[in-house]
Amino acid sequence: MSRAAPVPADPMAAGPVPADLPERLCAVGGVVAVALGGSRARGRHRPDSDWDLGLYYRGALDVPALRAVAASVADRPAELTEPGGWGPWVNGGGWLRIGGAAVDLIYRDLDRVRRVWADCRAGRYEVGQQAGHPLGFYSSAYPGEVALCRVLADPTGELAALRAETAAYPPALADALERGGWEAGFLLDIAGKGARAGDAAYVAGCLFRAVGVLAQVLHARAGRWVINEKGMVAGAGTLPGSPADFTVEVDRLLGAAGRTPEELAATIARARRLVRAVLP
Repeated sequence: MSRAAPVPADPMAAGPVPADLPERLCAVGGVVAVALGGSRARGRHRPDSDWDLGLYYRGALDVPALRAVAASVADRPAELTEPGGWGPWVNGGGWLRIGGAAVDLIYRDLDRVRRVWADCRAGRYEVGQQAGHPLGFYSSAYPGEVALCRVLADPTGELAALRAETAAYPPALADALERGGWEAGFLLDIAGKGARAGDAAYVAGCLFRAVGVLAQVLHARAGRWVINEKGMVAGAGTLPGSPADFTVEVDRLLGAAGRTPEELAATIARARRLVRAVLP
């Protein structure tokens, strides 16, 4: 199974985040560790990419103290939510501008992350509804975020130890996501009913989720973590064992699904061929 990709020696160097900010955040009541996540942690960012700072906390989080720290470094006032303020899975945080750059503070309940990690090792995952995640939030994203992060402040060493654990993708999770691939075919079956009625919106929704399920399967087979939908299809197309034209075919399917019953039916037929190529 694959391990977490290497990260630059110092991805924070010359960035907008003050060098002492991770330690200051970590000194806030409840915060256990601070990590750099997202594309910048993996060295795959664009110049305009956000800086995602994960705040791993336990118990009561001192949000007023966090707001005071944020106010001391932000270009303009920014609101930080209470835990749960952004929904059941993306737990809360705030959007800051520091030195003109977007810096996101994102809460993660460390005990919950550990429980999800135990589930993943046992071959269990769930998919929850979450704003900003059109495919749904796969619980396996929690340990995936840890595996792919850059630890910035971690006085107890707990997050670094968990990162070492999550570096190896659990075989039981790969098996579970593979078994979950059945949903892709089912989605195309029900999409056919919408196609006969010329319901392009319903068909498009089914196609998107079917493609997402296939991408999850391909990543799981390769032992690669998926932490959100952005870049998921393009990444799946580069994996060993992926159909050679996976990304191109997905773009065709979702870019021009059609409007009439005949056009929609033809698109679903192409999608069935893609499903067979991934799940023979």
